[in-house]
Amino acid sequence: MDTVSILPANSIGTGFIPPLHLPEGKDEYYIRNKQIPWSKDRWRHLQSDEIKKLIDNNNTSDDWDKMFVTDQFDPGQIKNSKFYGLVRLGNIRNIILEYHDLKVPAGITNSIIISCDIGDDTAIHEVRYLSHYIIGDRCILFNIKEMNTTNHAKFGNGIIKDGESEDVRVYLDLMNEAGCRSVIPFNGMISADAWLWAKYRDDTILQEKLKEITQDSFDSRLGYYGIVGDQCVIKNSLILKDVKIYSSCYIKGTNKLKNLTINSSESEPTQIGEGVELVNGIIGYGCHIFYGCKAVRFILGDNSNLKYGARLINSFLGDNSTISCCEVLNNLIFPAHEQHHNNSFLIASVVMGQSNIAAGATIGSNHNSRANDNEIQAGRGFWPGLCTSVKHSCRFASFTLLSKAGYPAELDIPLPFALINNNAAEDQLEILPAFWWMYNMYALTRNTWKYHNRDKRMRKIQNIEFDFLAPDTIEEIVHACRLLEIYTAEAYLRSKGDLLEIEDENKLVEKGRRLLSGNEEQIKDLEISGEDIEKSNRKVIILKTYKAYHAYHDMIHYYAVKNLLVFMDTNPAASFKTMCNVLEGGCEHNWVNFGGQLIPEKDVDQLRSDIRSGDISSWKEIHTRYNSLYEDYPGEKQKHAFAILCSILGTDKLTEKLWISSMDKAMEIQEFIGKQVYNTRKKDFDNPFRWRTFRNSKEMMASIGTVEDNSFVKQIRKQTDDFKKLVNRIKNRYV
Repeated sequence: MDTVSILPANSIGTGFIPPLHLPEGKDEYYIRNKQIPWSKDRWRHLQSDEIKKLIDNNNTSDDWDKMFVTDQFDPGQIKNSKFYGLVRLGNIRNIILEYHDLKVPAGITNSIIISCDIGDDTAIHEVRYLSHYIIGDRCILFNIKEMNTTNHAKFGNGIIKDGESEDVRVYLDLMNEAGCRSVIPFNGMISADAWLWAKYRDDTILQEKLKEITQDSFDSRLGYYGIVGDQCVIKNSLILKDVKIYSSCYIKGTNKLKNLTINSSESEPTQIGEGVELVNGIIGYGCHIFYGCKAVRFILGDNSNLKYGARLINSFLGDNSTISCCEVLNNLIFPAHEQHHNNSFLIASVVMGQSNIAAGATIGSNHNSRANDNEIQAGRGFWPGLCTSVKHSCRFASFTLLSKAGYPAELDIPLPFALINNNAAEDQLEILPAFWWMYNMYALTRNTWKYHNRDKRMRKIQNIEFDFLAPDTIEEIVHACRLLEIYTAEAYLRSKGDLLEIEDENKLVEKGRRLLSGNEEQIKDLEISGEDIEKSNRKVIILKTYKAYHAYHDMIHYYAVKNLLVFMDTNPAASFKTMCNVLEGGCEHNWVNFGGQLIPEKDVDQLRSDIRSGDISSWKEIHTRYNSLYEDYPGEKQKHAFAILCSILGTDKLTEKLWISSMDKAMEIQEFIGKQVYNTRKKDFDNPFRWRTFRNSKEMMASIGTVEDNSFVKQIRKQTDDFKKLVNRIKNRYV
């Protein structure tokens, strides 16, 4: 074990930077002096009467000549404290600072201050050890055991300092327990950066460049001080070591904060509360971490929360997310993730946002393998039900809902918006495609609204697509329709005993399309099964294939027309011919969910190429490229919508007549959405068992209202009216 060393009496507060690492002509304060936000000219030496007053108040210093103050200095506000090394104090007046119900006088009492710069009107009381920090204006530091910065502090960034070896570098082992997708964390990292780094492991030059870019983004010199920004409050906490804290942060009752950057601002304050232990991490703006949470090797995106004993380890949690009462290990989680129930467990996964992990869910069990290098990939909208168990390795299409079950084998679900059911009685896996659209429209549409409404970020660095119908999900639906056509054709031919009649896949697609486009009666008795979906020998049954197929087509049609209406509405002078001239000519069909932002795959490839070549050589430039692509996104999405509409209409050339009829059909679909939102919500109110807890209907109405009073139902009705008005306004251009 390490031993306790004996040092000279004058060694406290000096030698922060070893002589070996001091440039010629520089002292140990040269970096510190660049960090301070104030002019050095504001400070002066203590006067003899001030020193006497300080001594009379039971204060000591190893050298009073190393203590500097401003002209607004009241020595009576400093009592029972010890000062070592170079200490510079801002204005200290006889005033009171108040934060919530805490009122303390400005000044310093019962504390040890070692080589610090302290701003104006700051209160430091009962801080047993405060070393090598720059404290901002109007801060309160109260009842802290230890607050210390080392000369090699990295503040959560995965860099190495001068003289250090590579093995001290901190990595995040995302998506995989074995560390084969490790990324280097840095302040400002967003989920798109983590995805770029963790996903494209085969691009070795890219991997080397990203490591180089990250290391070069930070100063490797020894000697940086910790920072506490203006108007921070830190109270009743035990240990803060190598922590950089930005302004307006509130920290209370923490056990241990070590090697962190805590981003915070007046408009997006971050709060950290009781019993929390955080080590090796980056915390975004506007975050809240409370009640016994533990996090190690992590990044917390902006406006995200850890609560009620959550454990977050080797993971990236995207913006606008909440994790409570559960364990999350080795994950890359995109924005708008919810996991706030006890006993849920998420391991070695990439979850692509807008997700909800229910109580008791165990996502990522290794029980089906001796290896620890398996993964789960879940598209956005992933929702495993209560007490669901899913094993590695699995892949889920967007908006997959898993019913309560222990799924016994690996899964590859290619059908989006589906309900998955493990039918143990029949020993088969059952899939109901387009379930959300057909049976829970209220939740589906409300989620899009909810994600927008809960996005409280003031600085929207990570660009996010919240709409459930977007290019990524539409392409999944197109692929799902093709699969349903193949499955239906195969089932039909099996029923006729002539499966070998058609071997060509395209012919199967044509056959299935005719069957699914015809009368439902001719396929209603078919047992339609999927292929390569579960790693087992049991059946995988596709339920309500005909209805799901047509629901998918309605979703595609609605998406296409809705986005083309946006084009027409934002271009009031545009005619039908203008729309065709601007939007026809092909589109990108391969889209990547890039941390929540949708990017055409060709643009991702170009970004990677530019990083490899050195044309892009910083994270700032990478983020600029993300933003540039996001600015192009509405136009790219409209081109995609135009091509998709032509495809489902079976035409290479959209005519004005087809366009008008398409708008009429979209209006019918919007009316269907409005009715389904109402009907799916109404089921809750019509449920007789829900009435049982109320004395009478009046009590029920007073408690939960009526479906007619529901704010979201009203909102969808208005949205439907607005959609109709927009369609009619566009149609009037052709009259």
